[in-house]
Amino acid sequence: QVQLVESGGGLVQAGGSLRLSCAASGGAFTRSAMGWFRQAPGKEREFVAVSNWSGGRTDYTSSVKGRFTISRDNAKNTMYLQMNSLKPEDTAVYYCAAVSQYSGMHVYTESGKYDYWGQGTQVTVSS
Repeated sequence: QVQLVESGGGLVQAGGSLRLSCAASGGAFTRSAMGWFRQAPGKEREFVAVSNWSGGRTDYTSSVKGRFTISRDNAKNTMYLQMNSLKPEDTAVYYCAAVSQYSGMHVYTESGKYDYWGQGTQVTVSS
């Protein structure tokens, strides 16, 4: 059974840092794109960051560029999101997601492209 499990969320003051992890099991995710999305209260889920299978290609939503870094360790079947200089507007539930098929250098920003989702981890940034 495919499973994505996020961890690392919490409460942090503005300007602080958090590192999210997404542990994957039950599937061959080492050859597929994986990404992070977030959903704030009353808002739609939005794209945050994505990595192709090797980490050689990444993309970010403009609001997090220069502050967030996506990475992955395929030997551990784990993806990370290092979040620095956090702002109150980064407050949301963060979800990791994975594509089921080999995706080469492709990266996807649309949630509909992803086949598997984690349960989410709450990130709260206080001002």
